[in-house]
Amino acid sequence: MFGTIFNVVMIIVGSIIGSIFKKGIKDEYQDILMQAMGLAATALGINAVVQHLPSSKYPVLFIVSLALGGLIGEKINLEMRFNTLVNKFSKSNLAEGLSTAILLFCIGSLSILGPVEAALKGNYTYLLANGMLDGITSIVLASTFGIGIAASAIVLFAWQGSIYLAAKLMESSINTDLLNEVTIVGGLLILSSGLSILGIKKFKTLNLLPSILVPPVVILFISIFNL
Repeated sequence: MFGTIFNVVMIIVGSIIGSIFKKGIKDEYQDILMQAMGLAATALGINAVVQHLPSSKYPVLFIVSLALGGLIGEKINLEMRFNTLVNKFSKSNLAEGLSTAILLFCIGSLSILGPVEAALKGNYTYLLANGMLDGITSIVLASTFGIGIAASAIVLFAWQGSIYLAAKLMESSINTDLLNEVTIVGGLLILSSGLSILGIKKFKTLNLLPSILVPPVVILFISIFNL
């Protein structure tokens, strides 16, 4: 878990630095930083999809995942619950920034592969690299949305910790196909977050979040019944 702890510390430190910068940044500069983060998230999302979709063995799975996950998320209304919770502590647009931070920090190749590599091979390279990237990203996010971005570190710890434990328990079952499909869906969620920040289209990205859980269930079903 050393790599995950390093990642968490980098996000907290970056958020503190960014929140200090925020106090001296004029509104017009905060606006341009927000646009920059929107473009960055959009580019990262597109990159994840373009890189992994050609390698997919189940080319329609991401469509099914988004549809089913979206219906589940809409039924639970994760977006409203999350915004209500965040707005109790902040009256700014922190909810949008925090949801973007969670997606950027958690739904990416390094954040998914890192705990798996650490659990199976004792290799912390991915997590250390991810920690450095997240630290820089959190500075920019916190300079736009405030110190509340540090709360994403809690979600990251739970996310990577869960993957680490799952990898330890299911050492023989984890394969590249599963990681590939999860990354495709994650890339689309990051893309939707970026487009929302840019104001091009407001997506209920958090209501689509259950989509991440569909590929593991489907691939597990396929492996059990040898389909």
